[in-house]
Amino acid sequence: TKRTIYKRTLVNTMNELIKDLLENLGISLFYAKLVLGMMFSFALTFFSIPTIVKISRRKNLMDEPGTRSSHLRKIPNLGGIAIFYSLAVCASIFAFELFELYKFLFASLVILLYIGVMDDIVVMRAYKKLLAQIMVTALMVLGSDVRIRSFFGVFGIYELSYTFSVIFSMFTFIVLINAFNLIDGIDGLSGGYSIICSALFGISYFRLGEYNYPLVVLSAVIIGSVIGFLYYNLSHYRNNKVFMGDTGSMILGFLLAFTAICFIDIFIDKQLPEVPRYYLQTAPAVTVAILILPIVDTLNVVMIRLFKGESIFAADKNHIHHSLLDLGLTHRRSSVYILCYYLLVVAVAYFYRHINVNYLLLLVLTLGFIGAYIPRFILYTRNKTN
Repeated sequence: TKRTIYKRTLVNTMNELIKDLLENLGISLFYAKLVLGMMFSFALTFFSIPTIVKISRRKNLMDEPGTRSSHLRKIPNLGGIAIFYSLAVCASIFAFELFELYKFLFASLVILLYIGVMDDIVVMRAYKKLLAQIMVTALMVLGSDVRIRSFFGVFGIYELSYTFSVIFSMFTFIVLINAFNLIDGIDGLSGGYSIICSALFGISYFRLGEYNYPLVVLSAVIIGSVIGFLYYNLSHYRNNKVFMGDTGSMILGFLLAFTAICFIDIFIDKQLPEVPRYYLQTAPAVTVAILILPIVDTLNVVMIRLFKGESIFAADKNHIHHSLLDLGLTHRRSSVYILCYYLLVVAVAYFYRHINVNYLLLLVLTLGFIGAYIPRFILYTRNKTN
């Protein structure tokens, strides 16, 4: 429409004026967006959480300790609202190109916000959450065409048919959203891991050319927002502490799945001059390495539940962080140990990124499961000795 054309012309004109002004000052527009996006996202989260905590306590919107909880008192669990708030504002300002390219990205975030808040307050049924996640992933995969188009030779498979690509991409979105939700069990783990993943993807996007700069800015916005959240999540003061809840974990899991699929898609030849020609055959394996913690933790828990004949949707304490807590470690130390180990897995994947993709994928998964079972082995040895 004429109105849309006018708005785009106005935005482009303003961007050119700002760009010229910054260039005259010797400042790159990209770096200005990067720094300001991270700073403002941090500030919005940091200053909005106290209000959310105050309202949560006044209305008793708290996370109640349960049989599988790792905390002993009621804690506000609506920190994800602050994360959404800062992401929605800062990403739409500093990385607005993404919302033009992926039309349903913002709508998907709003749906996840609604479902997450509902679940944090009244606890929704699992099938309702799943239906909402299917809707969100359908919007992204079918509406915005965010898909895994090739396996790069994994199991001898390269280019995927459209139907299989859509189904597998939707499945990947849903698995990663829920997998990230599952690791949100101790202080600092999901927040710290989302920072690491965003930093790794952001650095990769930056190295792959200017075409990917909006994704770099998005990664910076995520990092700034989560750092603001972690200040309160890791607080020793009872009145300041907050959890991100399902709202935060689903939004961050969705965005990490989005950035991961975009990362794989970068190496598909689209015959566009702006797309870098660098081709990484092991892109899927490297992506799995970056997201190895939620993937391995989820696979491990599912296998244990199937082995015991339990429902895969049943809650338990078989997660990696529970094993470390059983060893007597604090939340912070458990998070640090887990993050350091899986950073080592990423380093190994990066070092061997030019070997056969199947070999690298096998190596990454093997190291991932070894890390998951080291705490159990130590606990078993300690109990046997005693």
